Amino acid sequence: MAKILFVVSGADHWTLADGTAHPTGFWAEEAVAPYRAFTAAGHEVVVATPGGAVPTVDRGSLAPDVNGGQEGADAVAAGLEAFEELRRPVALEDVDPDAYDAVFYPGGHGPMEDLAVDPVSGRLLTRVLASGKPLGVVCHGPAALLAATGPDGRSAFAGYRLTGFTNTEETQAGFADKAKWLLQDRLVALGADFQEGEPWAPFVITDRNLITGQNPASSVPLAAEMLNRLG
Repeated sequence: MAKILFVVSGADHWTLADGTAHPTGFWAEEAVAPYRAFTAAGHEVVVATPGGAVPTVDRGSLAPDVNGGQEGADAVAAGLEAFEELRRPVALEDVDPDAYDAVFYPGGHGPMEDLAVDPVSGRLLTRVLASGKPLGVVCHGPAALLAATGPDGRSAFAGYRLTGFTNTEETQAGFADKAKWLLQDRLVALGADFQEGEPWAPFVITDRNLITGQNPASSVPLAAEMLNRLG
Protein backbone atom coordinates (compact mmCIF):
# COMPACT_ATOMS: atom_id res chain seq x y z
CA MET A 1 0.00 0.00 0.00
CA ALA A 2 1.33 3.39 -0.98
CA LYS A 3 0.84 6.65 0.88
CA ILE A 4 -0.19 9.47 -1.45
CA LEU A 5 -0.16 13.16 -0.54
CA PHE A 6 -2.87 15.40 -2.01
CA VAL A 7 -1.77 19.05 -1.89
CA VAL A 8 -4.96 21.09 -2.13
CA SER A 9 -5.49 24.84 -2.33
CA GLY A 10 -6.67 26.51 0.84
CA ALA A 11 -8.07 29.51 -1.05
CA ASP A 12 -11.79 30.21 -1.25
CA HIS A 13 -11.44 32.94 -3.91
CA TRP A 14 -9.38 34.04 -6.88
CA THR A 15 -8.50 37.72 -7.18
CA LEU A 16 -9.27 38.94 -10.68
CA ALA A 17 -7.51 41.72 -12.60
CA ASP A 18 -10.05 44.32 -11.46
CA GLY A 19 -9.49 43.37 -7.81
CA THR A 20 -12.76 41.51 -7.31
CA ALA A 21 -12.76 38.16 -5.54
CA HIS A 22 -14.20 35.32 -7.60
CA PRO A 23 -15.46 32.51 -5.31
CA THR A 24 -13.56 29.30 -6.04
CA GLY A 25 -11.46 26.59 -4.38
CA PHE A 26 -10.59 23.13 -5.66
CA TRP A 27 -12.41 21.47 -8.57
CA ALA A 28 -14.46 18.54 -7.25
CA GLU A 29 -13.90 15.98 -10.02
CA GLU A 30 -10.15 16.56 -10.02
CA ALA A 31 -9.98 15.58 -6.35
CA VAL A 32 -12.73 12.94 -6.25
CA ALA A 33 -11.82 10.87 -9.32
CA PRO A 34 -8.15 10.31 -8.37
CA TYR A 35 -9.12 9.72 -4.74
CA ARG A 36 -11.54 6.98 -5.82
CA ALA A 37 -8.90 5.41 -8.05
CA PHE A 38 -6.17 5.47 -5.41
CA THR A 39 -8.30 4.21 -2.52
CA ALA A 40 -9.92 1.52 -4.68
CA ALA A 41 -6.39 0.25 -5.35
CA GLY A 42 -5.79 0.05 -1.61
CA HIS A 43 -3.64 3.15 -1.18
CA GLU A 44 -3.79 5.69 1.63
CA VAL A 45 -4.49 9.36 0.91
CA VAL A 46 -3.46 12.28 3.11
CA VAL A 47 -4.61 15.84 2.34
CA ALA A 48 -2.42 18.85 3.05
CA THR A 49 -3.29 22.53 2.63
CA PRO A 50 -1.46 25.76 3.48
CA GLY A 51 -1.93 26.28 7.18
CA GLY A 52 -4.07 23.16 7.46
CA ALA A 53 -7.17 25.06 6.31
CA VAL A 54 -10.16 22.89 5.41
CA PRO A 55 -10.31 23.29 1.63
CA THR A 56 -13.25 24.88 -0.14
CA VAL A 57 -14.88 23.19 -3.11
CA ASP A 58 -15.64 25.38 -6.12
CA ARG A 59 -19.44 25.28 -6.15
CA GLY A 60 -19.38 25.55 -9.93
CA SER A 61 -17.69 22.17 -10.11
CA LEU A 62 -20.78 20.53 -8.62
CA ALA A 63 -23.15 21.71 -11.36
CA PRO A 64 -24.77 19.16 -13.70
CA ASP A 65 -23.56 20.93 -16.84
CA VAL A 66 -19.88 20.33 -15.98
CA ASN A 67 -20.47 16.74 -14.84
CA GLY A 68 -22.29 15.32 -17.84
CA GLY A 69 -25.73 15.77 -16.29
CA GLN A 70 -27.45 15.35 -12.94
CA GLU A 71 -26.36 11.74 -12.50
CA GLY A 72 -22.72 12.73 -12.87
CA ALA A 73 -23.17 15.67 -10.52
CA ASP A 74 -24.75 13.41 -7.92
CA ALA A 75 -21.86 10.96 -8.23
CA VAL A 76 -19.28 13.71 -7.73
CA ALA A 77 -21.20 15.08 -4.73
CA ALA A 78 -21.33 11.57 -3.22
CA GLY A 79 -17.62 11.14 -3.85
CA LEU A 80 -16.92 14.43 -2.14
CA GLU A 81 -18.95 13.36 0.87
CA ALA A 82 -16.96 10.11 1.10
CA PHE A 83 -13.62 11.93 0.86
CA GLU A 84 -13.28 12.35 4.62
CA GLU A 85 -9.60 13.31 4.46
CA LEU A 86 -10.61 16.65 2.92
CA ARG A 87 -12.23 17.57 6.23
CA ARG A 88 -9.12 16.93 8.30
CA PRO A 89 -6.12 18.18 6.34
CA VAL A 90 -2.63 18.45 7.75
CA ALA A 91 -0.67 21.69 7.49
CA LEU A 92 1.50 21.76 4.39
CA GLU A 93 4.24 23.34 6.49
CA ASP A 94 4.43 20.17 8.60
CA VAL A 95 4.67 17.71 5.70
CA ASP A 96 7.76 15.55 5.21
CA PRO A 97 7.70 14.61 1.52
CA ASP A 98 9.96 11.64 2.22
CA ALA A 99 7.06 10.04 4.09
CA TYR A 100 5.01 9.71 0.89
CA ASP A 101 5.25 7.49 -2.17
CA ALA A 102 3.57 9.94 -4.56
CA VAL A 103 2.20 13.49 -4.59
CA PHE A 104 -0.86 14.82 -6.41
CA TYR A 105 -2.13 18.38 -6.95
CA PRO A 106 -5.76 18.86 -8.07
CA GLY A 107 -6.83 22.09 -9.72
CA GLY A 108 -9.64 24.59 -9.59
CA HIS A 109 -8.84 28.29 -9.68
CA GLY A 110 -7.76 28.14 -6.01
CA PRO A 111 -4.11 27.28 -6.78
CA MET A 112 -3.88 30.45 -8.90
CA GLU A 113 -4.46 32.40 -5.66
CA ASP A 114 -2.32 30.62 -3.08
CA LEU A 115 -0.15 27.73 -4.29
CA ALA A 116 1.25 29.77 -7.19
CA VAL A 117 3.12 31.93 -4.67
CA ASP A 118 3.57 29.44 -1.81
CA PRO A 119 7.28 28.81 -1.12
CA VAL A 120 6.54 25.79 1.10
CA SER A 121 4.68 24.11 -1.73
CA GLY A 122 7.43 25.16 -4.14
CA ARG A 123 10.13 23.50 -2.04
CA LEU A 124 8.03 20.33 -1.71
CA LEU A 125 7.55 20.16 -5.48
CA THR A 126 11.27 20.59 -6.07
CA ARG A 127 12.10 17.77 -3.64
CA VAL A 128 9.51 15.38 -5.04
CA LEU A 129 10.60 16.09 -8.60
CA ALA A 130 14.21 15.33 -7.67
CA SER A 131 13.21 12.17 -5.78
CA GLY A 132 11.84 10.40 -8.84
CA LYS A 133 8.55 9.63 -7.09
CA PRO A 134 5.34 10.06 -9.14
CA LEU A 135 4.21 13.68 -9.17
CA GLY A 136 0.75 14.26 -10.64
CA VAL A 137 -0.63 17.74 -11.30
CA VAL A 138 -3.88 18.53 -13.14
CA CYS A 139 -5.70 21.49 -14.74
CA HIS A 140 -4.95 24.67 -12.72
CA GLY A 141 -2.84 22.66 -10.28
CA PRO A 142 0.29 23.45 -12.35
CA ALA A 143 -0.01 27.02 -11.06
CA ALA A 144 1.84 25.61 -8.04
CA LEU A 145 4.85 24.91 -10.26
CA LEU A 146 5.42 28.67 -10.51
CA ALA A 147 6.65 28.72 -6.90
CA ALA A 148 9.25 25.96 -7.45
CA THR A 149 12.37 28.01 -8.07
CA GLY A 150 15.94 27.29 -7.10
CA PRO A 151 18.47 29.66 -5.49
CA ASP A 152 19.44 30.83 -8.98
CA GLY A 153 15.83 31.86 -9.66
CA ARG A 154 15.45 29.17 -12.32
CA SER A 155 12.34 27.00 -12.28
CA ALA A 156 12.74 23.37 -11.24
CA PHE A 157 10.38 22.56 -14.12
CA ALA A 158 12.25 24.43 -16.86
CA GLY A 159 12.67 22.12 -19.83
CA TYR A 160 9.97 19.66 -18.73
CA ARG A 161 7.22 18.65 -21.14
CA LEU A 162 3.93 19.35 -19.38
CA THR A 163 0.40 20.59 -19.80
CA GLY A 164 -2.26 22.44 -17.84
CA PHE A 165 -5.43 24.46 -18.37
CA THR A 166 -4.93 26.20 -21.68
CA ASN A 167 -5.53 29.78 -22.80
CA THR A 168 -8.19 28.43 -25.16
CA GLU A 169 -10.03 26.71 -22.32
CA GLU A 170 -9.73 29.76 -20.04
CA THR A 171 -11.21 31.86 -22.86
CA GLN A 172 -14.06 29.43 -23.40
CA ALA A 173 -14.68 29.33 -19.64
CA GLY A 174 -15.09 33.12 -19.71
CA PHE A 175 -12.14 34.07 -17.52
CA ALA A 176 -9.27 34.85 -19.88
CA ASP A 177 -10.12 38.54 -20.14
CA LYS A 178 -10.71 38.82 -16.38
CA ALA A 179 -7.55 37.11 -15.10
CA LYS A 180 -4.40 38.87 -13.91
CA TRP A 181 -2.41 36.24 -15.80
CA LEU A 182 -2.98 33.03 -17.72
CA LEU A 183 -1.55 29.70 -16.60
CA GLN A 184 -0.31 28.60 -20.02
CA ASP A 185 1.55 31.88 -20.50
CA ARG A 186 3.29 31.61 -17.14
CA LEU A 187 4.31 27.98 -17.65
CA VAL A 188 5.81 28.86 -21.03
CA ALA A 189 7.61 31.83 -19.47
CA LEU A 190 9.28 29.66 -16.82
CA GLY A 191 10.81 27.56 -19.58
CA ALA A 192 8.44 24.59 -19.67
CA ASP A 193 7.72 22.79 -22.94
CA PHE A 194 3.96 23.32 -22.81
CA GLN A 195 1.84 20.79 -24.71
CA GLU A 196 -1.74 21.60 -25.71
CA GLY A 197 -4.43 19.06 -26.52
CA GLU A 198 -8.00 19.57 -27.71
CA PRO A 199 -10.08 21.79 -25.41
CA TRP A 200 -11.86 19.84 -22.64
CA ALA A 201 -10.69 16.45 -23.94
CA PRO A 202 -8.51 14.13 -21.81
CA PHE A 203 -4.84 14.95 -22.36
CA VAL A 204 -2.00 13.70 -20.18
CA ILE A 205 1.73 14.34 -20.62
CA THR A 206 4.47 12.42 -18.83
CA ASP A 207 8.09 13.53 -18.60
CA ARG A 208 10.30 11.55 -16.26
CA ASN A 209 8.34 11.35 -12.98
CA LEU A 210 6.13 14.37 -13.76
CA ILE A 211 2.59 13.54 -14.91
CA THR A 212 0.37 16.48 -15.87
CA GLY A 213 -3.23 16.67 -17.08
CA GLN A 214 -4.78 19.51 -19.05
CA ASN A 215 -8.30 19.74 -17.64
CA PRO A 216 -10.91 18.00 -15.44
CA ALA A 217 -11.41 15.24 -18.01
CA SER A 218 -7.72 14.38 -17.64
CA SER A 219 -7.94 13.49 -13.94
CA VAL A 220 -8.93 9.84 -14.49
CA PRO A 221 -6.20 8.95 -17.02
CA LEU A 222 -3.66 10.88 -14.92
CA ALA A 223 -4.60 8.84 -11.85
CA ALA A 224 -4.30 5.65 -13.90
CA GLU A 225 -0.78 6.62 -14.99
CA MET A 226 0.20 7.34 -11.37
CA LEU A 227 -1.13 3.93 -10.34
CA ASN A 228 0.96 2.32 -13.09
CA ARG A 229 4.04 4.03 -11.70
CA LEU A 230 3.23 2.83 -8.18
CA GLY A 231 2.96 -0.73 -9.42
